Parts: sequence; structure tokens; C-alpha cells
Amino acid sequence: MTTPTERTIARLPAHLRRYVVAQDYAAYTPRDQAVWRHILGQLRGHLRDKAHPVYLDGLEATGIGAEAIPSLDEMNEKLSKLGWSCVAVRGFIPPAVFTELQALGVLAIAADIRTHEHIQYTPAPDIVHESAGHAPIIANRRYAEYLKAVGLVGFKAIASVEDQAVFEAIRNLSVVKEDPTASDAEIAHAQARLEVANASHRYTSESTRASRLYWWTAEYGLVGDLERPRIYGAGLLSSIGEAKHCLTSNVKKLPLGVACADTDYDITRMQPQLFVARDFEHLFEVLAEFESTLAWKRGGDLGLQEALRARTVNHLVLADGREVTGKVVKLLPAVKDVAPGLSTSLARLEGPILTSRHGHADGKPFNGAALVAFGEGTLPERGNFRLALDSGLVLEGFAVGGGEVIGLRGTLAGRELVLPSMARLYLTERLPSVAGGPADPGAWDRWFGELDAFTAGDGEAQARERKALALHPSLAELYREVRSLRETGQLSAERLEQIAHASSDFPSDWLLRAEVAELRGEVPPQQRVAHA
Repeated sequence: MTTPTERTIARLPAHLRRYVVAQDYAAYTPRDQAVWRHILGQLRGHLRDKAHPVYLDGLEATGIGAEAIPSLDEMNEKLSKLGWSCVAVRGFIPPAVFTELQALGVLAIAADIRTHEHIQYTPAPDIVHESAGHAPIIANRRYAEYLKAVGLVGFKAIASVEDQAVFEAIRNLSVVKEDPTASDAEIAHAQARLEVANASHRYTSESTRASRLYWWTAEYGLVGDLERPRIYGAGLLSSIGEAKHCLTSNVKKLPLGVACADTDYDITRMQPQLFVARDFEHLFEVLAEFESTLAWKRGGDLGLQEALRARTVNHLVLADGREVTGKVVKLLPAVKDVAPGLSTSLARLEGPILTSRHGHADGKPFNGAALVAFGEGTLPERGNFRLALDSGLVLEGFAVGGGEVIGLRGTLAGRELVLPSMARLYLTERLPSVAGGPADPGAWDRWFGELDAFTAGDGEAQARERKALALHPSLAELYREVRSLRETGQLSAERLEQIAHASSDFPSDWLLRAEVAELRGEVPPQQRVAHA
């Protein structure tokens, strides 16, 4: 019999399944469980009257308890009643994968958990942030709809080559910082890599702006009255330090508006300002305003220019519904407007080129270049052709079939053009949309997925293994015994005294002492204070 999580994974498109990992629940150490209890104990106590009212009920509704790290199977049973599901992933996954999963109503939950040294805040994704942060507010159906909608916008936004470099650098830094064996030199190198990647940006891409909108709402959003807001953002709900800091006068509160997409953030420190939504309906108003600026919605010259400067794989949606996936590398202006918002005569795309309709690929990729000519005209299936378009573009050549042409020659307003002798040629009167990534991600992944460097190594798994090895066997046994005492309720004052004494051999491990103190009735769980 398959588990709820296995059924969730089976429903995913194949190109997303390869980013999913199994939740190895047995691999969580007793100290990992203590980290979870400590964080949830503090968060539940602190957020009771500071989070959105759905928060506490939402924890229960999505299968998240305070005593133990949640099982994804239990979460999926609860989430299915809300029209959602979840899968485990390893750390940072590509933004396009994260946003596509979210648009499908699937939470990507980092399987690992932060170390006790980073218990107050970690920039790396972990199961505290992804489950206790994102899941509870999904119990509010309108907010759950927003998460899907903002996921779709992020998926459609065009990313630049520099965005990819920044993603890889952030992922690397998070792995290094969570690796207890990492040297100071390795950490410094990872930080320098991120600084250089950030400095390499030529411009602010659509994808970057979409990620900022997501950050200031779904991750770090406040809702309600500007003077007395409540917390709903996952980054605030899952961070003890941020949850306590964010509502103080030290943090500037600004009314939420589309300008948040132009406000940068630093994941390595607490935020100096936050945006407050009037209510969850306000999120949709801002999202619609932001969405109206994107190439996905506007197409035309704006979309072409955005794809050209991105230098990444994107797709053009033609007037007849065909989608052309490739890298836009050159644009030629028309002598007059071809259509409203479109004054381009010809766009050249670098291969491989994939043609599709409604997100489903039509045949194999074409390894040569592609030309998209704008104007009214029809390319014959076979034979010689001459096309004279109102844009001032004239194309001549021989149609081989399936849109492939050879012997191509062309002029623009009488000026001879340098064109590839063999290409795929597309004609369209309008350009309704230009969107990020391939139109058929599954087909693209089948042909080119193995080139994805993301799966070439598994630094997160190595860091997790090293964290487990760094836990001294004697200390691990003490954590294991404390957890057993907690679960069985067979508390012995004498044994707790012995464990407390034994813990003095590990002076830097404050969490074990906090666990013992709680069992001895010395400190209520919601009042425990970390000493990291």
C-alpha cells in the first residue's frame, strides 16, 4: 500500500519528481527532536496573540505538533483536506521548481533541520521554516489561493543568467554554514562567491522582482492595522528571533504596495522594515498590479527586450497559440508598428528550439537557430517562398517542411540581412506573451535535464551526515535517554540529576540542559531562553 506522500509524488510531473527526496525520519537525532520542541514551544507561546488568528488552529489542521518533527505522511493526510500536499526536498531548490510546485498546491519542505547553534535563525531552508512557517496559514483558504497565484507569477517571470549564479551561490553558502566541519576559509570563500554573484547583476530581472514580492508577503508579511499588525509570513512564524523582533518599534512598518517588488532584502540579517497588508484580499490587489508589468502578460516589444537581456531560455507565445522555446539573441526593428506594442520585424532565437502548444511539445527539439517574423503572411509547407511583410522585412528561401527552411535570404527596408542559411521560421501577426523558462518544462527536462548541475552533487546530504557525525556518541545517548523519559513519563529525579551532571562534560550544549531543566519542572517550555 502506498503512503500519502508516495501518492503525492506519483502525481507530480516527472521533471519535478527528480528534486524530491524521501523524508528519512529515522535519521533525525534526539537532539534534532529537541531543537524542534524548543522552537515550537517558544513560537506557540510567543505567537499566540501575535500571529494571524488562524495560526494555532492551522498547526493542528496541517498536522504539525509541538512534541516531534512532523511526519510528511501525517501532513499530507491533513493538507489533502485543504486541497494541498507536500513533498520533501533537499535544501535550496531552483526557484522555477519551487514556484511551479507552489502553483500546483504542493509545499516543498526542506527535509533537514537547523543545528542548535542556529536555533534562533537560519538562512538555510529547513523543516521548521517550511512546515511550521508556511503550512499553518494555508488553513485560511483565501491565503492558500494567494500562495498558488504568487507561485504561478514567480514561475512565469523571466530570470537572468545572473539570477542563476546568485541561486547557486546562496545554496552553496547555506550548505557550508550548516556543515560543522567547514573551515573559516571555506565559509569566507562561500560568502565572497555570493558577494561577487550579487555584484554581477546587470539589471533587476522580473524573477528578482517577483522573489522580492514573495519575500515581503509570503515570507515576511504582516497583516492588519499598521500600528498593531499580526504575523503571517513564514520567515517570521518560524524564527524565534524574527518573531520577537518584527513587532517592535525597531522595525519600520510600511503599507503594502507594489513598490515592495523594488525593495531588496538581506537573508543573513533581521529585516529593518516590513510591509503590512490590509487583509489577504489586499495581497491579490498588489499581485495583480505587479503581474500587469510582466512580459508574460504584456508580450510584444517589452517581452522581447526582457528575454533578450536575460540571456536565458524563455518562450514566446505566438498569435496562433504556438509556443517557441529558446534564447532570444537578436532583435531587428520594423519600419513601422506591426501591432499595438510591437515594432519588431524579426527575432532570432538560439537553439535548441522547442515548439509546443498549450504547454505540450510538438516533436523533438531543433538544434539550429529559429527566426520569428512579425507580420501577416503564410509560410508554405514545402518549396520556394518569398514573404514581403508590412514591417519592411522580405524573406526568401526553400521550405523543407515542418517550419524548417534552407537557403534563407532577407532584406529589411532594402538593406540586406545576415541570416542563418538553415533555420526554423515562424510567422505571427502578434506576440501575446513572452514567459520565463520552457513552455513544456517536462519535455525540456527529458531532453536536457541531465545537464542540470543541481543534481550533479548533494552537498546538503553531506552536510547532514557531517552534522550527525559531529554529535558526540555520549551526548547523543544523553539526548536519546531524555527523549525516552519524556515519552514514557517515567521521570526519576535521581536520574535527571545524573544526566544534568553528565551534561557538564559538554559545556557548549545548552539545549540538553534546557531539556533536563524542563523535565525537572524548573522552566516552562514557552519561557525557555536560548543561550547560543
